[in-house]
Amino acid sequence: MDKPNILFIMADQMSAKALSFGGHKVTKTPALDRLAAEGVVFANTYCNSPLCGPSRLSMMSGLLPHKVGAYDNAPEFRASQPTFAHYLRLSGYLTCLSGKMHFAGPDQLHGYEERLTTDIYPSDFGWTPNWAEPEAKVAFQNMQNVMETGPCARSLQIDYDDEVTYQAIRWLYDRARDPNDRPFMLTTSFTSPHDPYVAEPEFWDLYQQEDIDLPEVRAIGHNEMDAHSRRIYEHYSIAEATVTDDDLRRMRQGYYASISYIDSKVDALMTALAKAGLADNTIVVFASDHGDMMGERGLYYKKTFFEWAVRVPLIVWSPKRFQPRRIETPVSLLDILPTFHELGDGKAEDILEADGLSLVSLLDGGTIGPRLIASEFLAEGVFEPTFMLREDRHKLFYSEIDPPLLFDLEADPVERTNLASEPAHQTTLDALTKTAAKLWNAGEIRAAIIQDQNRRRLVQRAHNIGRSPTWDFQPMTDASSQWVRAGKWTAEVEGKAHLPLSQRSET
Repeated sequence: MDKPNILFIMADQMSAKALSFGGHKVTKTPALDRLAAEGVVFANTYCNSPLCGPSRLSMMSGLLPHKVGAYDNAPEFRASQPTFAHYLRLSGYLTCLSGKMHFAGPDQLHGYEERLTTDIYPSDFGWTPNWAEPEAKVAFQNMQNVMETGPCARSLQIDYDDEVTYQAIRWLYDRARDPNDRPFMLTTSFTSPHDPYVAEPEFWDLYQQEDIDLPEVRAIGHNEMDAHSRRIYEHYSIAEATVTDDDLRRMRQGYYASISYIDSKVDALMTALAKAGLADNTIVVFASDHGDMMGERGLYYKKTFFEWAVRVPLIVWSPKRFQPRRIETPVSLLDILPTFHELGDGKAEDILEADGLSLVSLLDGGTIGPRLIASEFLAEGVFEPTFMLREDRHKLFYSEIDPPLLFDLEADPVERTNLASEPAHQTTLDALTKTAAKLWNAGEIRAAIIQDQNRRRLVQRAHNIGRSPTWDFQPMTDASSQWVRAGKWTAEVEGKAHLPLSQRSET
């Protein structure tokens, strides 16, 4: 079989805990359910930072966030840092991005040969936190998006995701008509179901408020909160809002409706693959950058290591290559780079550095050894590095400023009981703590973060004076090469100008 095409579909802030193929009883996602039923589901997939920018840059580089300076939502991702797009290009792939990837800095491609849309967020350093002044507790979110949810005719996010879909589908049809036979990797990356939790009526009305579930772990009193939770609680000013059960149900209805909206985009992309005759030789991968707490434990949004925020969906669909199965082995988004590299026939020894492992052996029905999954949070809301480790059934929250949190996810999947102070679990705690201390030098990381923040904030202040540089990606269309143009309408092009039904495949 030829080198497979790869269609990588990304959602934003979509928790694995909120999806029906993962066991959720309310959300309606027929397209994702079909992918899951026909594909390989990695049931314990973790992001490597519960924040958009660091998670995506870590995923693309295959390295933990602190190693590539992906500290927050305004880092400069070095143009010299290899990504999975670079590795796939070396294997002969045409690489293309439609949608969000949260690049900051002048390089807005990072290995993608083509980009179809601009990003939804700014590419400058304006969102840089300031750890040098802990009293400057700047939050880019508050409780407004929790309290103000509902149906809407249009929103900025809907406009953006509709454009991302349109451009991606047109690009897929263009590939089917393209005489160039290069394999492709198309990343289609949406901004939904990221808050605000609003949706068009057709998706909002899929749900009735009385059917919406409430958090399994209800709000914990401020005095009973662990230090990690209390800091995030204060960061989002949660105490300033009085959140009723009706508010929780309305927020969740908006979130679930946005998930169903993204499900409709997945369906549109899969339909286009089939109609274009590309489905049989395309591997479809679906993932999200991080999750959303959705009121669990009285917490909202992200920036925490509890399961609702840090566990993400990962489906790999290619029925002609991989048998459907559900894999419980913990994996992380760091594994995307080596997996894509191997799927593109790349050799493992050609990867310069990576903290993840290829998942191809698992996709083929094999096994891999015990996994140590690591995650970091180094952005606004904290002023010291915070970390997470998952090994086997245990998960550790680790930092040098907070008492540790240790959970047994098999016995306690909703993380109600902190085992760190129990003598029976001291050996496990000591072993994970030693591993964390060896993996992360918190003092060095904090110093590097503050130095990097100071540089970026200085550059941002300077750029605000006079004429500012424009780093935001400007998608360009060469109209001179579209439609019928003199010298370009060859017999070969004419033969590819339409796709007869006989070339379509069904999935």
